[in-house]
Amino acid sequence: MYVGTLSFDLLLGDVRSLKEKRSVVRPIVAELHRKFAVSVAEVGDQDLHRRAEIGVAMVSGETGHLKEVLDRCERLVAARPEVELLSVRRRLHGDEDD
Repeated sequence: MYVGTLSFDLLLGDVRSLKEKRSVVRPIVAELHRKFAVSVAEVGDQDLHRRAEIGVAMVSGETGHLKEVLDRCERLVAARPEVELLSVRRRLHGDEDD
């Protein structure tokens, strides 16, 4: 069993309130979940209206499949014009990790 995680640090465009922030972040979270069947949530910077941290997690029996899906998730977020992807942290954990 392999577990992969991504953590996206995002800078939001012309957002002036937490309500506007939600209107940008929620569709990204929903699309990642719908397209790739991954667990996804806003996990940080909730009190800042121009920054967001989104976390993605996935479990798979094969590392190749896991890496492919995480790559596709990263490309989807990077292609969103309403956000600037500042950084991505990726972690892969396998059975041999104790």
